[in-house]
Amino acid sequence: MATDLKTQPTDVERAAALARMKGIALALLIGMAAVFAAAFAFQDRYPWLEYVRAAAEGGMVGALADWFAVTALFRHPMGVKIPHTAIIPTRKDAIGASLSGFVRDNFLSAQIVREKLDSVDIARKAGAWLATPAGAQRVAKEGAALIRGAFTVLNDDDVQAVVESMVRRHLVDPPWGPPVGRLAERVFDAGHHHQLVDLLVDRAADWVAANYETVTRLVTERSPSWVPKLANDLVGDKVYLELSKFVAAVQADPDHQVRRSIDVYLKDLARDLQHDPVMIARAEGIKAQVLGDPEVRELAGRTWSTVKNALLDAVSNPHSELHHRFTTAVRDFGARLTEDAELAGKVNAWIGDAAGYLVDTYRGDIAGVIEDTVARWDAQETSRKIELQVGKDLQFIRINGTVVGALAGLLIFAAAHAVFG
Repeated sequence: MATDLKTQPTDVERAAALARMKGIALALLIGMAAVFAAAFAFQDRYPWLEYVRAAAEGGMVGALADWFAVTALFRHPMGVKIPHTAIIPTRKDAIGASLSGFVRDNFLSAQIVREKLDSVDIARKAGAWLATPAGAQRVAKEGAALIRGAFTVLNDDDVQAVVESMVRRHLVDPPWGPPVGRLAERVFDAGHHHQLVDLLVDRAADWVAANYETVTRLVTERSPSWVPKLANDLVGDKVYLELSKFVAAVQADPDHQVRRSIDVYLKDLARDLQHDPVMIARAEGIKAQVLGDPEVRELAGRTWSTVKNALLDAVSNPHSELHHRFTTAVRDFGARLTEDAELAGKVNAWIGDAAGYLVDTYRGDIAGVIEDTVARWDAQETSRKIELQVGKDLQFIRINGTVVGALAGLLIFAAAHAVFG
């Protein structure tokens, strides 16, 4: 498990630890030097001190050699510009390029990514999280934040201009006559308009039945003033009776001549809308009256304002129907991912394919981020940061070099003494 970021030491703590380890390594070197000096001074009096001197001499050599090696990584030892020292500051860009190539060749591989994703079974794990109320609420919360952020970034005038252009392209600019005529022709040929005709006839019959006085008054108002009232009443009754019989006949007979005339008229109208230039021009005139420039702009503005306000209200209210339906859908999808092995396998395959494609396509760009980032770093600052990260561990090399050097010096001296006396 990765170490929690909160437990990572700070640069100040790293610097203190590095200073302690440097102090320990230096103390060992000084100690070896003191032992060497004492043994060298008294070895004639005490011959066994020759072994101590040899061990101390080897320890000093090992300590100095490893101090030089460790120091040469980060700076010139003692400020002397010896070749092949201060490796990290002077070869920072080359190190960044090498690291970039290493990551690209060994980590950014479609096969490696797919194998890792297959072993993780990300679909089921994601499904188990989405199926929980906390997971679904988190997705809904982040989705709402995304929508609010998008609306904040979007400029209302720009969006309205886009909506207006879409309305013009798909609604205003194309001629209305031919498509409306084709649609109407299919409707009339299929007889779907008969129900509308029935409704109109029924409403006409109802109106006639409820307006006897209106019909008779109209007859009286249009008759000559010299006609007697009795004659007007008789004529009004007759007209109303004939009108009632006519409407009832149209209502009762599905094949009435009036109905056939309506069918012929409607079908002719549908054909004229497609082929008659005069009728097409009339349709365009109606369109121009209904959807002129001000009307289109008003429609675009109203549409965007309605959609925006509705979505913002819905996503901002955790008790809204949209929020409830969205969280329910997320939980249902998560449950399906955990229960449906076939679906989980498909999702894992899609994720693997997508990740593999992205890695294969952009592996150079992704690895290039490392090289570009390292190239932007200051050489001395880079050296200091790397030393803070790994310098403490590198000081163990100096300590080990001191110990190993002492043992090696002792063994070499003992072997030489045994052989040559």
